[in-house]
Amino acid sequence: MRAALYRNVWRWDGFLALGFGSGLAPIAPGTAGTLVAVPLAWVLKDLPLAGYLGLLALFLVLGAWVCGRVGERIGVTDHGALVWDEFVGYWLAVALVPRHWGWLLAGFVVFRVLDILKPWPIRALERRVPGGWGVMLDDVLAGLMTAALLVLAEEMGARFLT
Repeated sequence: MRAALYRNVWRWDGFLALGFGSGLAPIAPGTAGTLVAVPLAWVLKDLPLAGYLGLLALFLVLGAWVCGRVGERIGVTDHGALVWDEFVGYWLAVALVPRHWGWLLAGFVVFRVLDILKPWPIRALERRVPGGWGVMLDDVLAGLMTAALLVLAEEMGARFLT
């Protein structure tokens, strides 16, 4: 399996689906992928919100396509090394909070907890949606839930994060 993953990282769709190679981390590839997404979120947050969300929609569709293709090639639909979903989910998680390291860190922690534990309805969605969309949508839902929790924290006065 590792050989198939390493072969795929050299293809453009594999490079993207494997999170620029971060999905090849031997331990916690999802966490590694999310870590790589953090500094990219810092850059993306320079965009106006409409541009940021539009780009995320594009990344979501592209991710469903490339993760589906790579999953078929390696013979495992939702292999742990396919981490583009973590990128998009994390970027969605921090879309509505200020561009500050405290908020990006809080988003990282909450997103990873939700993505790892997969509380209802995340796990139910993951089990019901096949292919590349199934790879992407559970992390999108974890990102939406994280975003809601972060906005709630901000509204309740979580100033310690800024």
